Parts: sequence; structure tokens; C-alpha cells
Amino acid sequence: MVPTREEAYDLLTKYNKNQSLIMHALAVEAVMLHFADILGEVEKEKWGIIGLLHDVDYEMYPEQHCLKVREILIEHNWPEDYIHAVESHGWGICCNVEPIHRMEKILYTIDELTGLIAATALLRPSKSILDLELKSVKKKWKQKSFAAGVNREVIEQGTKMLGMELDYIIGETIKGMQNVAESIGLKGELS
Repeated sequence: MVPTREEAYDLLTKYNKNQSLIMHALAVEAVMLHFADILGEVEKEKWGIIGLLHDVDYEMYPEQHCLKVREILIEHNWPEDYIHAVESHGWGICCNVEPIHRMEKILYTIDELTGLIAATALLRPSKSILDLELKSVKKKWKQKSFAAGVNREVIEQGTKMLGMELDYIIGETIKGMQNVAESIGLKGELS
């Protein structure tokens, strides 16, 4: 079985009703698609699907996040490589499945980062990601009390695993999120 985006979205919304979680999933999907594009990945759709589905177990099973996902995806006949990729984004946080492939390392790195970027965008006068710049996110990065739930160590570890600069990852994550600004509630007052 090769899962489709529609199947992933249906599964996501079956297990998650919270609009904030769904918008986060859409943001991560967009960033994964953006990175697949700029890195020239041939399985671009797979990258997006994994990004979209990465928190499928989060709302219903918050104490078993990244642990319950295997059971859910096996029940729906999902392939092992998709299951491993989704599980691995919680490495060292809530599970011991290590990200191995570049796609998994990107997901591991950008998941937390999308939260920091979204929070930074909402503070802007425009309430939009469309005019958000790297320097604004970097400024908020240094304020540990801002978006305190964002695990900056995970993001830093991910950039090291990828051999990429933090500024590059942040900049490209912003661009990926800008592609879906309206559907993730970050279009704000800009058109």
C-alpha cells in the first residue's frame, strides 16, 4: 500500500479534532514539501504525507505520543517506512526511534521550529507569516521564556544531524509555512 495525502488527512482528522493541531500538521506538511523540493527529493509526496500525519496520536494519546502511532498505522495497513518516519520525530523526547533518513531528520528538526515561527508571526502587528523575517525569529529564539514549550535543543541537534546551519533551516521553514499561510491561520492582515 502506498498511502495517499487524502488517506493521511482522513486519518489525522479521525484522531485529532483540535483545529490548532490540524493547522500545525498542515504547517509541518508544507515545510516537509518545501524541503523535499529544495533538496530535489523524488518522493516529495511521501515527505508531505509524513509531515501531515506526524502527530496522528497526539490528541487522543498525549501520554503515549509516538508510541501509539505504530498501532494506529498498522491497523490501517501503513508501510513500515512511514511508521518509522513518524515515530522518529519524537526521538529522545517521547520515544527511542532514531531518525535515520534525511526526511526523518528534517521532520525531527522542523516540528518544534514551526511552533516557534508561528508564535513569532502572531506577535507581529500584521499577525502574518508573510512578512516574517529570519531576524525576528532569531531574536525570539534567544528569549528562552518566549514559546518556552519549544525544545530548542532538539532543533539544534537536528541541524547538526543534517549538517545544516540553523539560520538556513529557520529561513526555509518560514518559506515553507508561507506557502500555506491562510490554511494555517497565519495570513493575518496581509494579502
